[in-house]
Amino acid sequence: MKKSIHLSLLIAFALISAYLGYDMVQRGQQELLWGYRPLFCFLAGWGAIVLAAKWFSKNPSWRGLALSSASGLLLGIGFPDILPIPWLLLVGFVPLLLLEHEVSEQSGKAKRWTVFKYAYNTFVIWNVIATYWVANTAFAAGIFAIWVNALLMCIPFVLFHTTRWIMPGLRYAGLVCYWLLFEYIHLNWELTWPWLTLGNGFAEYPSLVQWYAYTGVFGGSLLILLANVLGLQIWQGISAGTTYRKPLFQLLALVLIPFFISVMMYQTYEPQGMPRRVAVVQPNFEPHYIKFRMPERLQMDQFIKLSQAVLSEETDYLVYPETSFGFVETGSINNYATIQRLREAFAEYPGLKLVTGVNAFHVFKEGEPLSDAVRERIRGGGLDTMRYEVLNAAIQVDMSNEDIPLYRKSKLVPGPEIFPFKNILFFVKPLVERLEGTTAGLGTQEAPSVLSSDAGKVAPAICYESIFGEYVAGYIRKGAQAIFIMTNDGWWDHTAGHRQHLYFASLRAIETRRSIARSANTGISAFINQRGDILEATSYDEAAAIERELLFNDEITFYVIWGDLIARIAMFGAALLLLNTFVRGLLPKK
Repeated sequence: MKKSIHLSLLIAFALISAYLGYDMVQRGQQELLWGYRPLFCFLAGWGAIVLAAKWFSKNPSWRGLALSSASGLLLGIGFPDILPIPWLLLVGFVPLLLLEHEVSEQSGKAKRWTVFKYAYNTFVIWNVIATYWVANTAFAAGIFAIWVNALLMCIPFVLFHTTRWIMPGLRYAGLVCYWLLFEYIHLNWELTWPWLTLGNGFAEYPSLVQWYAYTGVFGGSLLILLANVLGLQIWQGISAGTTYRKPLFQLLALVLIPFFISVMMYQTYEPQGMPRRVAVVQPNFEPHYIKFRMPERLQMDQFIKLSQAVLSEETDYLVYPETSFGFVETGSINNYATIQRLREAFAEYPGLKLVTGVNAFHVFKEGEPLSDAVRERIRGGGLDTMRYEVLNAAIQVDMSNEDIPLYRKSKLVPGPEIFPFKNILFFVKPLVERLEGTTAGLGTQEAPSVLSSDAGKVAPAICYESIFGEYVAGYIRKGAQAIFIMTNDGWWDHTAGHRQHLYFASLRAIETRRSIARSANTGISAFINQRGDILEATSYDEAAAIERELLFNDEITFYVIWGDLIARIAMFGAALLLLNTFVRGLLPKK
C-alpha cells in the first residue's frame, strides 16, 4: 500500500472515531441513547490503531492483516442478529488458521508473538461487531469487555500454535481442546463472559440445533471448530492443486448430518406436560434515565394496568421483569407497601402466582455467618453497625398464601454486580470506594433453586443467568417444570444485544425441553416452546402484556443429566496436551 493512501486511511479512521466519540458524549449529556454509534466508533478507532502500528512497522505484512481481518469479519457477521448467515462461523477461523500455518512454515520455528498479534486483530474485530452494544450500558465497560475478551481469546490460540509446533503429529487437536476449555472456563470463573461461545451462533435457527438436548452449546462449538479445520484443508488442497474431495465430503457430512437429524427431531418432537396459563408484562421503562428516577408508585400503576388487561380466573402465573420494584428487606417482604398493593389489586384472582424480580437486601443477624458481599452502615449516631448484603432477587407472591419464597441471582455480571478477584485485587478497593463505588458486589446463593406452588415448579432465571446452559439445567435437576426469565435489556438501546439475548433463551428451551416465559422491562418479552420457537414476541420500546398456555414438563434430557460433558472431556484433553507441551519443551525445535 502506498504511503499516501496508508496515511489518508489512518487519518480518516481517526477522525471518524473521534467525531463519533464526541457525538456520544454530547448525546449522553442530553440524555440521549447511542444506538449503533459504538460499533462504528470502535471499528474506526481500531482501524486507526492498526494502521498506525503498520506505519511504524519495518516489515508490514498486508496479507497477514487482510487474513486476520477477514476472520474477524466472518466470525462477527456470522453471529446472531448481525446478518442471518451463521454459516460464516463454519469457515470464520479459516483465514486465521491459514495465516498461522504460513507463519510457522515460513519462519521454520514457532512465532508466538506474530501469531498473537494477528489473532488479537481477529478477535477484536469479532468482539466489536458482535458485542459493540455493551458500550451502551457504560462506555468504559464496553471497551473493557471487547479488548480484554479479545486478549483472553488469544490464549487458547497461541497455546494451540505452540503445541502444534512442538507436536505436529497432533495437528489441530490443540485448537479444539484449548478453545473448548477456554469457553468452559469463561462460563465458570468470576470474570465470566460466555456471550461469544461458538455454539451460541446457531441460536437464531432452533430447528437446526435440536441435538443440543444431548450436547448443549458445546456440541455446536465442537462442530464449528471441526468444520473450520476441514475448511482449511479444503483451501490448502485447492491452493496446492491437490485433491480436496475427502475433506470436502467430511465437511458436508459433519454439517449436513447433524442439521438433517435436527430438522427431523424438530418436525417430530411433541411438546408435553401439564397446561398452565401464564401472563407476561413488559412495562417499558427506559433504564438509563427514567426507570430508576421514576416513583415506584407510578411504575406500579403501569404494571397493574397492563396486568389487568390480560388476567383471568384461569391465569396461573403472572411474570414481571428483573428489578421491577423495591429495596425490599428479606425479613419483611410481605409487609412491603408495593407487595400489599399488588395483593389488593389481584385479590379477585386467588389462584394467581406473581413471579417478579426485585431489588432487595438482607440484614445479617448477630452471629450469622457473613457473606463475601457484606456491607456496613453506621447507625444510631455511631453506636451501632448494620451489616447487610444487596441482592438482585426474584420472589413468588401467591395471592392465597402469605409465604413468599426468595431466589438470589447467582450468575453475576462482572463489574456492576461483582468485582472479579477482589481478594487478589484488594489494593484497588480504596480507589473504588473513593470513586463512590463498591467492591462488595451482590449476595448470591450456592446453587439454583425453584419457586414452588400448587401450580408447579418454575426456574427463576434472572437476566444474565439465562445464557448459562449448565446453570439453567441445575434448576431442572431441582424439579423445575418451566423457566421464567426476568430481564432488563433496555440498557443496550435498540441494537443486536437484546435480540441475541432472546435467541439464547431458545437454546435453554431445547437443552432442557422446558417452556419459557420471558419478561423484559424494555427489550423483547415472549413465550418460547420446548422446541425453541419464539412465540408472541413483543416489540422493542413498547408497553405490552401477553398471555398464553405453557406446558409444564417433567421430562429430563440427556443434557440436564450430564451437563457440559463435551467441555469436560476437552478439559481432560487440554490437560494432557499442555503436560506434553511443557515436558517436550516450549522452546522451538531446531
